[in-house]
Amino acid sequence: MRNGITRRSLLTALAAGAGGLLLPDAVVAARPVSRALRRDPFTLGIASGDPTGTGVVLWTRLAPDPTAPDGLGGMPAHDVEVGWQLAADERFSKVVASGTAVARRETAHSVHVEVDGLEPGREYFYRFRAGGHISPAGRTRTAPAGVSPLTFAMASCAHWEHGYYTAYRRIAELEPDLVVHLGDYIYEYRPLGYRAPGGAVREHVGGKCKTLADYRIRHAQYKTDPDLQAAHLAAPWLVAFDDHEVENNWAGPESSLGTPDFLARRARAFRAYYEHMPLRRSRQRGTSIRIHRRVHWGELASFHLLDTRRFRDDQACGDGERAGCHDRLDPGRTILGADQRRWLLDGLARSRARWNFIAQQVLMAQRDAMTGPGTRFNMDGWDGYAAERARLLHRIKEVGVANPVVLTGDAHMHHAAELRPDFADPDSPRVAVELVTSSVSSDGDGYHDDARVAALLRENPHIAYLDERRGFVVCRVTAEEMTVDFRTLGYVSRRGAPARTTARFTVRSGHPQLIA
Repeated sequence: MRNGITRRSLLTALAAGAGGLLLPDAVVAARPVSRALRRDPFTLGIASGDPTGTGVVLWTRLAPDPTAPDGLGGMPAHDVEVGWQLAADERFSKVVASGTAVARRETAHSVHVEVDGLEPGREYFYRFRAGGHISPAGRTRTAPAGVSPLTFAMASCAHWEHGYYTAYRRIAELEPDLVVHLGDYIYEYRPLGYRAPGGAVREHVGGKCKTLADYRIRHAQYKTDPDLQAAHLAAPWLVAFDDHEVENNWAGPESSLGTPDFLARRARAFRAYYEHMPLRRSRQRGTSIRIHRRVHWGELASFHLLDTRRFRDDQACGDGERAGCHDRLDPGRTILGADQRRWLLDGLARSRARWNFIAQQVLMAQRDAMTGPGTRFNMDGWDGYAAERARLLHRIKEVGVANPVVLTGDAHMHHAAELRPDFADPDSPRVAVELVTSSVSSDGDGYHDDARVAALLRENPHIAYLDERRGFVVCRVTAEEMTVDFRTLGYVSRRGAPARTTARFTVRSGHPQLIA
């Protein structure tokens, strides 16, 4: 157990509330606190993210009525001062930083505090105060200065209606150093607009997301989930969006969705996303957002987070799974865009980290979904941009990137795969491994069809593991090796499912190979 927070204290923080955790008056002495709020404004929880060796982002949003129809969370029509405090211990007897921030009405009373001047490789605890109320306490940490072991969890795809967020609760119980969320944090559909095989366990508020208020309400509804809040309390997060934070399978501005109305809607979705995520202010670019960035974990690991939506060409052959689509092989097609591709390759070439994690949204490994003669590929993943994938993997091999590992979401299935520039050539060199996390809840309970899995593995010999159940992935990284646990849940249609490890792989430094 790490010093400071205990598993019990962390997981009971939400239930216990903030009783007894009083911020000193000095925290907000610079200006008077705005008038008291009658109801608890911390219904959406608190979060931290994007740690460096000396700092971290702290986030909250004040919303005593999270799903109020105007999207403003039941807050008064004025700005509110929020006190924040960061300590070296969970009792807050060793406060190392504190201050105030302004929760502005124009940003839905969200707060992004960028703390700096901290010690590297340290565990810290933080909380907020506003309107006479105290938030729960969260645990965060800074990146180490050198090479220290790292444990991180991967998650994606959490449809509110399809199931409960037990996977987030199980992540919190593990107390990881980081959580990497790979997209589809929310879903934009109207109530019951995307039906799970087993039906809905709860229902979206409002209609299909189009306005800024719609997106704010949807984010707020999701944030009220206690299991999601627990996972945010447990560790800092690295977040990147996929499609459903805006619209299913949207592509860059040249796509069929690239109308002025859609671009305005996308800008509203980006704004709401920033308002609800522990992101640095530099990520917000006017009406857009730059989600691709690098986060370093000392000398051990670098995370290269990508945006595979905003700069891509439209999906080939009308999108979806397609057989015989030759357009997907067009060498001019891009999923990254020229500028982001250069940024990624330059960063990989210059990286001095022992491990390089390429965190992105859609399946990179080739996956032929047609067993037997013929092929059928998903045009929304890298199979729809096959030439760019081959060039990227060739270049990673040429420059000798240290231990490249691709981290992926979106697929609603666990995958473990070895990546080659030419998947049809068994002599094509292994370049990297790909770890794909199943969904937190999307598509309901899931299943495991042994016969179907066996057929897909025969068709795709570079894929070592598949599982259609819900879950998450845990990676434990040292300078010498990485151990990967694929964790699955038996059900999400009711609460409380245990998580169990259904596959474990080891990747040794210098060898892009999955060892079972």
